[in-house]
Amino acid sequence: MSRKAVENWRTVFKAKCSKVCKIEIDLVVTKNTAKRKGELQFMSDKIIENNQVTIMGEVASQFTFSHEVFGEGFYMVEVLVKRLSNSDDRIPLMISERLIDVHQDYTGEYIMVTGQFRSYNHHDEQKNRLVLSVFVREVTFVEEELDGAKTNSIFLDGYICKTPIYRKTPLGREIADLLLAVNRPYGKSDYIPCICWGRNARFASGFEVGEHVQILGRIQSREYIKKLTETETQKRIAYEVSVSKLECVEE
Repeated sequence: MSRKAVENWRTVFKAKCSKVCKIEIDLVVTKNTAKRKGELQFMSDKIIENNQVTIMGEVASQFTFSHEVFGEGFYMVEVLVKRLSNSDDRIPLMISERLIDVHQDYTGEYIMVTGQFRSYNHHDEQKNRLVLSVFVREVTFVEEELDGAKTNSIFLDGYICKTPIYRKTPLGREIADLLLAVNRPYGKSDYIPCICWGRNARFASGFEVGEHVQILGRIQSREYIKKLTETETQKRIAYEVSVSKLECVEE
């Protein structure tokens, strides 16, 4: 076989392989994102593993419109999730109109959702404010909050993007505040505030910017008073990940 014939054969073979591989990748599409291209979905599923949330709680509000993307409407709703102390965390969910009937009032019903904890910058009075919510990928109605069930869990795999702030409470409890950058598909990232306690706080205080870490914990809410002017204040809710397990990943 001549060299030219060999080169032609190789070219045809590569083209066929490329076509077969594309067909196989196109089949790797989940039911929630069946309209996306196979190559992007394959990459997307791989990256989404670094941000996993499961929440189970009581619907505490009606749906309010957030935004629309390519004709798909997204709505906000809040759920109350019980802590072991019997207090509640009020967690905001962002959910597609294609997953649930957003015109119904489900207040008082219990749902379980899985998805990712996401952030975006909201421009407010010439300042940027980090807005956090759970982006829902699956939702299921449940009869009630199951005893002993894991009602609030999150796993994050990301990078320290701000020097940790280590401090002690007046009673001597150690605390460290972290800001974790978690990569999303298509070159985006979510910036997730995390809080560590005790020995985890001491360990985290030594992290450097750019360090790769994995975190397991729960999403918590807390109220605070924002001073707007000398005479005006506003009650707001902050969201963060309360860290139960923390690991530094060796590259």
